[in-house]
Amino acid sequence: MQRARLTKVIVLAAAGVISLGACSARTGSGSGGDSGAPQAAAPSAAANAADPAGDGKAQCAPTSIAYAGTINGANAALGQNILKGAKLAVDQHNKANPGCQVKLAEFDTEGTPDKAPGIVTQIVNTPGIIGVIGLPFSGESKAAGNIFNSAGLVAVTPSATNPSLAQNGWKTFFRALGNDNAQGPAAAKFITGDLKANKVCVIEDDSEYGTGLAASTIKALGDKASCQDKVKTKQTDFSAVVNKIKGEKPDAIFYSGYYQEAAPFAQQLNDAGVKAKFVGPDGVKDDLFVKGAGDAAANAYFTCPCVPADQFTKFTDAYKAATGADPGTYSPEAYDVATILLKGIDAGKKDRAGLLDFVKNYDGQGITKHFKWDDHGELASTTVWTYKVENGKIVRNTEIK
Repeated sequence: MQRARLTKVIVLAAAGVISLGACSARTGSGSGGDSGAPQAAAPSAAANAADPAGDGKAQCAPTSIAYAGTINGANAALGQNILKGAKLAVDQHNKANPGCQVKLAEFDTEGTPDKAPGIVTQIVNTPGIIGVIGLPFSGESKAAGNIFNSAGLVAVTPSATNPSLAQNGWKTFFRALGNDNAQGPAAAKFITGDLKANKVCVIEDDSEYGTGLAASTIKALGDKASCQDKVKTKQTDFSAVVNKIKGEKPDAIFYSGYYQEAAPFAQQLNDAGVKAKFVGPDGVKDDLFVKGAGDAAANAYFTCPCVPADQFTKFTDAYKAATGADPGTYSPEAYDVATILLKGIDAGKKDRAGLLDFVKNYDGQGITKHFKWDDHGELASTTVWTYKVENGKIVRNTEIK
């Protein structure tokens, strides 16, 4: 499936550096491309974006990295987007480097704080695994991050955005995107500026992600946050909240949570005649929201500290060839994270301590952004984009500046 002041980084598209790979096919959740409507200017291209294939001369003993996150649990599409992006990078690396074959082990946490610690314990007790892509969600990251830290096993999350994760003193935690202290104010700026909303209802779920992002957004909205309410994970009947919102007559609704609950909630709002613009964050930005929300999806927008995948032509073409689907939310970020771990292995890092040190000191270009982390595992600068539903597809809208 997490900013007090929004800073901006030029986001980059790799030009001619990504080769085709192969991984298992499955219908995915795409951010899609636009269908002819005016778009924000594309990020500038970066010919120096890291390529997982490298120079094809890498030599290493068989080595393993892992994906840890939801594969079959609730909101699994978000985790599968990440897994498939990581698989693409590993497959491209292994195809180009016969002398250095890297295994991507898969561990399903189902995205829950209850299950993640046990799964992470399995991972750290597997000595051959020297780096991890994950965990995707903030709640599971909070519950299991200390286990990675105690084992000295580097874990780079492509999507967990709760700001507090970087304040636990974990030396193995790195975040490949901005946190919610950036997304919250950016969402508020978009809602009150672009959507011209003066009354906003903020609805949060009970996840670590939902509560943290809601707090950041409410603070940024100030007195324009005219109403607030809470829902629960796996809730399906939202009539009480819908009636409250209907009475408030807001201009916009910001739903801080995941698509599993957001879809029926948006549908029930629409059925009740609520005309407010519906805005969801990265946890809602998925094709399964569009499918589940039905007609209500046509009125939806999303904010995300993720970069539109249609800017990375080579990556997008390779991803579609490998999976039969467009890249989904955080597929490009996962590709970048896997590439960084692979570059460490190619550079001769053979154990956990070596790969952790490599990531800690990494300073390089990816397809989504420049990667260099501070002592808390945070990137120095980030960007937030908005998306919208058009003709039944999620397409990029504007970069929030």
